[in-house]
Amino acid sequence: MRVYKNPNKSDWNTLVKRPILEQQDLDDIVIDILKDVKNNKDQALFKYAEKFDKTKLDTIQIDANEIETAKNQIPQDLKNAINLAKQNIETFHKSQKEKEQIIETTKGVKCWRRSVGIEKVGLYIPGGSAPLFSTILMLGIPAQLAGCKEIILCSPPNKKGHINPAILYTANLVGISKIYKVGGAQAIAAMAYGTESIPQVYKIFGPGNQFVTKAKELIQQQGVAIDMPAGPSEVLVIADKTSNPEFVAADLLSQAEHGADSQVILVSDDENIINQTIAELDKQLSQLPRKAIAEKALKISRAIQLNSINECIEFSNLYAPEHLIIATDNASDYIEHITNAGSVFLGKYSCESAGDYASGTNHTLPTNGHARNYSGVSLDSFVKKITFQNLNKEGIKNIGPTIELMAKAEGLDAHKNAVTLRLKQINNV
Repeated sequence: MRVYKNPNKSDWNTLVKRPILEQQDLDDIVIDILKDVKNNKDQALFKYAEKFDKTKLDTIQIDANEIETAKNQIPQDLKNAINLAKQNIETFHKSQKEKEQIIETTKGVKCWRRSVGIEKVGLYIPGGSAPLFSTILMLGIPAQLAGCKEIILCSPPNKKGHINPAILYTANLVGISKIYKVGGAQAIAAMAYGTESIPQVYKIFGPGNQFVTKAKELIQQQGVAIDMPAGPSEVLVIADKTSNPEFVAADLLSQAEHGADSQVILVSDDENIINQTIAELDKQLSQLPRKAIAEKALKISRAIQLNSINECIEFSNLYAPEHLIIATDNASDYIEHITNAGSVFLGKYSCESAGDYASGTNHTLPTNGHARNYSGVSLDSFVKKITFQNLNKEGIKNIGPTIELMAKAEGLDAHKNAVTLRLKQINNV
């Protein structure tokens, strides 16, 4: 990690910039895949499975036998862990249900809002070097709680044409039965347009590589909703003299191992903590199976010494991290000062891994500074809010003249007339 000591505030905007990814011909490649799947449907999916996943598929959809086989391949202790995580995630997301309230804004005028589940949603679950079965819990549980009528899941197959058994087990556990062996941009295209095997959906969720991210960005422009803009995973850790350098280093590495393009930031008012954490990074890094990936991520990461923890919070708000860890004894004192972050972890024992797996909060979060204007996935991500109003005779009499005056001032006589006719009918009665 490159270390910066008390940089001028005029340099902060440069320090919060994310690494620029090599675009190369990314746009052209993804556009071609989207067009191919749109036009050739399943035929294109079989072709891309052979080209990218190095497997020749006979069928795209997972059948019940494959799910049963997967159940038997998962050790009981892992099943228990997944079940505990499921319970916590369900508990937290159930609490987000809103009670329907009917508000009488004026006598005889009642308004309310109703949450309705998005009918058809698609979940993309990466399945390569890190099969993210935990993301199924994060997306499948709120989708079920929201009442989405059709939930489909796409995940890439391995060279033998199989999906990781943990993915199949977890999908089955949360009640998802429509599972397809499709990965990459072609999976996003299939869910966006529909194929002979895969139903078209109205909104697509889930993380992925640069091809998946670009595909989601492009299909959003064509009218299919997505969860949020996404990019490489990231964490910012704020530490002071009360922090544990061993813990801080572990938290930084837990994000660095996600991918070579992940970025981790350490911000502190204490030079000793920075030095001790960097020493711990070297020590722990040597023991990681994904050492090569984490090393590349650390090369684009930073340790920054500032004058105070208040400055550290100010810098964090400018960076707007996906994950923010305040690894200090008095972390809760800063809650009111946090304005931009996807998910916040307070204190020495609140590791980011807790939110990734089992605390109950959702780990599908805005990256690349989008925490300034986006929230992470929640129950609300899977519903539409439909407003209702009901006016009786008294209600239209009370607000009718107001509507008439406003419509006339805007030159919309038909709007005015819709009220006038009703008022005349009521008055004549």
